[in-house]
Amino acid sequence: MHLPAALVLLPLDINISPNSHGLPGIRQLKGIVGASMTVGLILAVLALIVAAIVWALGANSSNPHLAGRGKLGVLVALGAAIICGASVTLVNFFWNVGQQV
Repeated sequence: MHLPAALVLLPLDINISPNSHGLPGIRQLKGIVGASMTVGLILAVLALIVAAIVWALGANSSNPHLAGRGKLGVLVALGAAIICGASVTLVNFFWNVGQQV
């Protein structure tokens, strides 16, 4: 049986890992991503404060629609903070899961 040439040339064991020295500007890119995470967390805190105020105003004025929007805003702000804070851990977790496939 004759194998096609493409199968014969493929290596049997491919091992590629991230290279943090391969491209110029990696250090600056890490700084930009870290600054973006900081801005995201600050905006999540601001959104939490605004949503809590909206919730309080809605509850005190007997406006269930406004109170519901405030509650939803609080949940969204907390979710954004969780995602911003855990983004590096989540990416590392799924990277490790992908390496085991």
